[in-house]
Amino acid sequence: MLRKLILVTLIIHGSQGFYIPGVAPVEFMKGDSVEVKAVKMTSSQTQLPYEYYSLQLCRPKNGTIYKSENLGEVLRGDRIVNTPYEVKMGEDLSCKLLCHKLTDPINWTADESKEVADRITHDYYVHLLVDNLPCATKFQMLDTRDEVYERGYKLGFEQDGKVYINNHLKLVLSYHTDDDKEFRVVRFEVEASSVDRSEFTGSDEKCSFPEKHKFQEVSANGPTQILFSYSVEWKSSDVRWASRWDIYLQMTDVQIHWFSIVNSLVVVFFLSGILTMIMIRTLRRDIARYNADESLEETLEESGWKLVHGDVFRPPRYPKLFAALVGSGVQIFMMALITIVLAMLGMLSPASRGALMTAGIFLYVFMAIIGGFFSARLYRTLRGQQWKSAAFWTATLYPAFLFFTGFFLNFFIWGKSSSGAVPFTTMLALFSMWMCISLPLTFIGYYFGFRKHPYEHPVRTNQIPRQVPEQVWYMHPMLCLLMAGVLPFGAMFIELFFILSAIWENQFYYLFGFLFLVFVILVISCGQIAVVMVYFQLCGEDYHWWWRSLITSGGSAVYVAAYSIFYLCTKLEITEFVPLLLYFGYTAIMVVTFWLLTATIGFYAAYLFIRKIYGAVKID
Repeated sequence: MLRKLILVTLIIHGSQGFYIPGVAPVEFMKGDSVEVKAVKMTSSQTQLPYEYYSLQLCRPKNGTIYKSENLGEVLRGDRIVNTPYEVKMGEDLSCKLLCHKLTDPINWTADESKEVADRITHDYYVHLLVDNLPCATKFQMLDTRDEVYERGYKLGFEQDGKVYINNHLKLVLSYHTDDDKEFRVVRFEVEASSVDRSEFTGSDEKCSFPEKHKFQEVSANGPTQILFSYSVEWKSSDVRWASRWDIYLQMTDVQIHWFSIVNSLVVVFFLSGILTMIMIRTLRRDIARYNADESLEETLEESGWKLVHGDVFRPPRYPKLFAALVGSGVQIFMMALITIVLAMLGMLSPASRGALMTAGIFLYVFMAIIGGFFSARLYRTLRGQQWKSAAFWTATLYPAFLFFTGFFLNFFIWGKSSSGAVPFTTMLALFSMWMCISLPLTFIGYYFGFRKHPYEHPVRTNQIPRQVPEQVWYMHPMLCLLMAGVLPFGAMFIELFFILSAIWENQFYYLFGFLFLVFVILVISCGQIAVVMVYFQLCGEDYHWWWRSLITSGGSAVYVAAYSIFYLCTKLEITEFVPLLLYFGYTAIMVVTFWLLTATIGFYAAYLFIRKIYGAVKID
């Protein structure tokens, strides 16, 4: 029992303190070369990543060698490349020029200097790797004096209207060893500083500069002469290799996540109380009265959901589109569920760079067979006949939205020469995955789903539709949409903040145990609110619930869109056109995806509820 409790605690708190599956430790001997690689440059102000050598920086003598990357790394804008830093295990280095000589500095032209100054003013960070461990910058909080770590190091800074570059790096590396023979890198910190070229003395291999020195200015309007240098310091550490990611995973406060879970549980209990009142008090009384032996006149005087039993299962308008949207929602749901479970178990750790995005894409592609199956069975239940056309709609509707939105945004990213631009070969690979895997699997799922018997309904549908009476004002679709979206959004908005921070502020997110709990609570709350809204709609003798359940159940997506705008205005400092376009474009993709997910959950919950209550009454 104790082992199970420990396992659950570790899963909820992420990977802190236990082995990360699929990532083998690298062991170094004393004096072995430790390669320093560069990933990219990022800024939360522009949202446009750039590869390391997009600026005229020191290059290795043996040439630049780019690492072969997976699909997720390419889509994230990572371009991992070697650097000229020479680091040996356990050997400190006081100061060494990175390239060129004291008498032969790097000469940046006016255009090159202007580009560097522009990156610095836009608050760009440089991201390096040692043994697949990203570098971090340590600083102290002014109020609590606690040590906090930040990913990467700042390219430079502004002071008194001038721009300065951090051209000297102190690489502080920590190692752990059990036998003083094999060493493992467990921490990688960078202390960046700006040193004017005139302050360097000594030799190329052993340079020095005074503790109090002038900063290296970057001319915004003319050429710049600059020297790059670095030093290395090794420290022994008690941190074991399995816990070396702790400083990155502790960048978020776990207590806030627990508050989010408690807040979500309160929402679920509130909805459960409403449902209990409806199911036990109202529905049981209504079913008992309806099944009692009453005279015909008394039956005719009844009102509410019982009177629309002959129309409640009447197929909605545009059944092909309806089935396609539900099928896409099922596909997204299965992809999200499996991805979160795998990440929660540590199989998609941040050490496996790009693994999370790669797994999500492949799972979405292969879940097409399940989405096609459910869409086909629903389409046949809605008396559809053109199953091939419906299968094509299911396979192309949502992917086409993703492709055209991404393709449109990619033009602007290409124009900025950003590494975030998806290469043409990668776009062909994604298109091939859809054409050769997702599309055929959707048709296979449709073939078997359409051959299955349609869902059985407990009551027959009348030939002549019943007239819907005038509805009360609070049952207006827009009001229902807003009311239905409040509680599911309230159950997950705190976790949404951390997800947005991970996406737009380049932070790690690895508390997938919390995310799984929030996902379960979101599913329950969406289902519960859909049941409540559909029940009130049927009580008003409005049997057009199919599309209403789909639209209102996804009402929380409206609040996600509104919160994204609030997050943009309060947390980000985006001012340029292209970054704003990217933000709203990617937010649109996120909102539509979230709407399909929650709408599908709400529809199936409402559908099961309606079949259950009408199956409990006696119909002549």
